[in-house]
This record gives sequence, C-alpha cells and structure tokens, in this order.
Amino acid sequence: MRLSNDNAELTPRTEFEGPMLELDFPSLQIGVAEYDEGPTGCTVFHFVDGATCATDVRGGSPGTIGGHEWVSAICLAGGSLYGLEAATGVAAELFAAREYAVGWLDIATVSGAIIFDYGRPNSIYPDKELGRAAFRAAREGSFPLGRRGAGRSAKVWKTFGLGELEPGGQGAAFRQLGPTRVAVFTVVNAVGAVFDRDGQVVRGHLDTGTGARRALVEGVEERVAAGQPIHPLPGNTTLTVVVTNQALDRRVLQQLGRQVHASLARAIQPFHALVDGDVLYAVSTGEVENPTLDSIGLGVVASELAWDAVLSAVRD
Repeated sequence: MRLSNDNAELTPRTEFEGPMLELDFPSLQIGVAEYDEGPTGCTVFHFVDGATCATDVRGGSPGTIGGHEWVSAICLAGGSLYGLEAATGVAAELFAAREYAVGWLDIATVSGAIIFDYGRPNSIYPDKELGRAAFRAAREGSFPLGRRGAGRSAKVWKTFGLGELEPGGQGAAFRQLGPTRVAVFTVVNAVGAVFDRDGQVVRGHLDTGTGARRALVEGVEERVAAGQPIHPLPGNTTLTVVVTNQALDRRVLQQLGRQVHASLARAIQPFHALVDGDVLYAVSTGEVENPTLDSIGLGVVASELAWDAVLSAVRD
C-alpha cells in the first residue's frame, strides 16, 4: 500500500538546523513544519495585526486558496492541490485563538498557494495538522533557507530535456531603508533554470556526463533540428511573498507586486510558462510612512531582494 496521510502516523517537525536568514521584522512571524516521511512541508507567514495583500498570478497552472485583500496569514505548501489543506489548518489555529479573545465572528483570512513536489515514493501531503503545527511554531526574526518548509522536495526541473532534476528550495532576503523594512521570500520549484547576476546558470540544465550547464536557446534549437519534441515536464511553480511595513494603498501595492514578479524573470528562465503555477503575494503591514521612498524605488529594491532570495534557495 502506498504511504499516505490516511495510513501513516505522521509527526510534524518544526525545529531545524542549517542556514537561516535573520531579519528584523517585528510584526511578522514565520513558522515552518515538515513531514519527514514525505518529505514535504509548509511555510506560514503570520501578520500579527493583519496586513493588506495583493495577489499576482502569472503561471499557467496555479493552485491557490483565499486571495484575500486583507490577510492574517499566508501559507505556502507542497503537495499540489491537496496541500491547500495546510492553509485551513492555519485558519483553524487563528480561529481557536480568536474565538475566546474577540469572538468567533472575527474571521481569520488566510491565503495560500502550493507547489507540485511529487515524484516521491509516497502520497503524503501537507495537511491541516501540519498547517496548525507551522502556525504554532511561528516566531519573529528567522527564516530557514534551502530544502526546508514548502521547499522541502522542490526541484529545479529540466527544461526541454536539457538536463537532470536538481533540488530547489525556499529562499529569502531582507533590507531596511530608514523606517522602511522589506523582505522577500520565495519557494523555487521552477521549470526554468536559475541564473546569477553574471548570466550564468547556477541550477538547472545540468549535463551530468560533462558537468556543464547547457544554454537554453541552443538546446532548444538542437532539439528542433533533430526533430525531437519540446515538452517541459508539468508540475512546476515559483511562489513569492513580498512584505513591507511601509503604508501603501492597494492599487500601489498591486503594481509593486507586478513589478517584482516581472523582475524574477531575470533569475529564472523560462518563467511564467504554461506548466508553471507562479504566484506572488505583495503585502503591506502599513506601520510606517516614508515619503523619501516611493513605490517605484521600493520596487527596485524589492526586485533585487527577490533575485537574492532565489539564489539563496538553491545555494549549496
């Protein structure tokens, strides 16, 4: 019998060693939980006092839940569509806390998105209990990098048969400019390869025989000339959360999200493909005003942080 959530005794893991991003963002708590039996996991962002949120969906095969304009939390998870259940666990934990404090009519708004992280020898997915565990474990100030949380079994896929599967993961970057804090978190499970700032492929398109990383266009041209099909594997996605404490109205926040999402095409190529489920959440906790930093400038900074986040997700 194939191992699944229904026939396995699963224990959430919420303590991790390894690389971490340390960040100073008091109004944001981050929790990570995994099932080692998968392995698979989820990553939760809890906005203590709530936050304005704009959602930008660009991939051709997204899987989301919520899409709220005001959020208490965002949950990213593995498990494909089944992993959306983890977000309901986050909502359940919020409900349990609020029912006694402010009344059950104060509805917890939780948005979420998933990656396809199968190719594992089991059917285990991030379920409601894993979402609850991640929320309970949420703390300020740190974010596990690499093959952790929602990125536990992520892959940077081979594109058009140009290389072998390689590990993806979750990454993050943070910066403070005066009173403005901005952080970008991403889960990289892309059909495309990851490029550094010198234009070199650092993950994906690997020829295991030679150790070389193939150029994308040249590889496509070779396959076309040889009459070979060009069909990328299904089940790919990059999920991103951009968070700032700077007050932004929703229209400006939406455009900030589009600006940062588009910029990620520098780091991941190809991007927003039909077989990708790319989703970005742009979030403002609205705590500070900073008239010296407009939304375009903020977008420039956040876009560079997004590239840093992608690179940190796949850094060995």
